[in-house]
Amino acid sequence: MNTFSTDTQLESQQGRGGPSRFRRHCSRRRALELMGAGFGTIGLAALLGQTGALAAGSTKRGPIDARAKRVIFLFMNGGPSHLDTFDPKPALKRFEGQQPAGELYKKSKGTGFMPSPLSFSRHGRSGIEVSESLPHLAQVIDDCCVIRSMRTDVPNHEPALLMMHTGNVQPIRPSLGSWLQYGLGSENSNLPGYVVLRPTSKIVVGPALWSNSFLPAEFQATSVVTSDMQVDKLLANIRNGKLDLGEQREQLDLLQALNQRHLDSRGGDLELDGQIKAMETAFHMQREAMETFDIQREPESIRRLYGDSPFARSCLLARRLAEAGVRFTTVYYVNSGNQPWDTHTDHDAGHRKLCADADRASAALISDLKARGLLEDTLVVWGGEFGRTPYAENQKEKKAGRDHHHTAFSMLLAGGGIRGGTTYGASDEVGMNAAENPVHVHDLHATILHLLGLDHERLTYRYAGRDFRLTDVAGRVIHNILG
Repeated sequence: MNTFSTDTQLESQQGRGGPSRFRRHCSRRRALELMGAGFGTIGLAALLGQTGALAAGSTKRGPIDARAKRVIFLFMNGGPSHLDTFDPKPALKRFEGQQPAGELYKKSKGTGFMPSPLSFSRHGRSGIEVSESLPHLAQVIDDCCVIRSMRTDVPNHEPALLMMHTGNVQPIRPSLGSWLQYGLGSENSNLPGYVVLRPTSKIVVGPALWSNSFLPAEFQATSVVTSDMQVDKLLANIRNGKLDLGEQREQLDLLQALNQRHLDSRGGDLELDGQIKAMETAFHMQREAMETFDIQREPESIRRLYGDSPFARSCLLARRLAEAGVRFTTVYYVNSGNQPWDTHTDHDAGHRKLCADADRASAALISDLKARGLLEDTLVVWGGEFGRTPYAENQKEKKAGRDHHHTAFSMLLAGGGIRGGTTYGASDEVGMNAAENPVHVHDLHATILHLLGLDHERLTYRYAGRDFRLTDVAGRVIHNILG
């Protein structure tokens, strides 16, 4: 039987002297079998970013003082209505039933302007108006900035989702989280720097929303399905059932030595270098990730603060990830009935139900971060890919819906250098178009990068003969919302 050994092998981390079981005798077939066991996360970890592009000499950063270290994006998948959340439009009552003019109105479906049945009231010292459907977010509104003049390019889910996540309506560009990883790297070498928490594997568009695209593989997100929050289900196959940590360390040292020789012979290959770092991270994740991803370690009072819905548990996990140094976390919202914010029919009932589920956990995350001293350097973003129409769709008695709407919608931001208790921009009197200080998605992205110390015009990556950036050839920082 063929055997092999190496002079660089280490003694077991458990303190046992002498050669280990792996070191003493192992056939090549057995070695390959063992190297495939336990590191089920290596396929996952190949997507983990650990070093920013400054190490590779590629990032171009401006002299910007970072106000935030990390981002949590609470993504309201499907598009929540700005008219029923943060942008009150009493004029809609006056125009109720009247048909709007212009290209945006679909005469085949629409039945005229539809006012919100929800009341708005002023909250906090700032007096920002918030819908009655968001009582918990209303309580933390002084920590938030509401942008009421958002706009995007296309009113269809797929291109609008891609625009919000990647700055392009086609699935060809890196995601916002990947750009941040590329520019800044990770704060914790034992965890992925970019994590996506999704309640189902059936998110519209899917992996293209958190793709590294042409950036090196180490800047891809680690995607976790949170339908079952048992930690061994969230992080399946992270533990090696056949080798202990000391034996795995020997195994990985041998493999990394071979990989390093291969890397040296190739004159420096960023893709291969990313794979080498990813395997090291996968090894370290066996200890730290199992603790960080386990929300049962939280006191019952904290879990009760967030609530017990899939979204609530994901928000709590996002706070734990931020606390552990994860750079960018996206939490996708779908309620317990797998319903997104896509209220084409029976909008009023659907919106109330969605808000009742999302509101409490969103506010709990903001207040919990603040209580721990993390909100000041953690940017929380709340919103979807677009808003909903100010006119009715599919009206049948009291079952009218609201269609997709891209020329005016709202986003909420908190912490991370944002000036709390403020609003920015405005839509017109019926919420149809952004009328004052319009904010394109490129502007939002430029502002997020700025808050983390990155100049959106200088954070570039050369690919296919030209320099690419998240904001393409547009985008401006919204300085008026910065604290």
